[in-house]
Amino acid sequence: MPKLKTHKSTKKRTRVTGSGKLIRRRGFTNHFMQKKSGGRKRRNSKPEEVSATRTKSTKRSLGI
Repeated sequence: MPKLKTHKSTKKRTRVTGSGKLIRRRGFTNHFMQKKSGGRKRRNSKPEEVSATRTKSTKRSLGI
């Protein structure tokens, strides 16, 4: 079976923790920020774990 190439954009957008979880940045933080509440902006500024449904495909695209 041939080697899998790493999906470079996925590599740039996620990182792997020591326990193997995937961390990503949240969206909706670039513009139109005035209409969003402060709590929503603070919540979106913090990183989030990749959901369980996407973890398998994301790890495969990273070559893990």
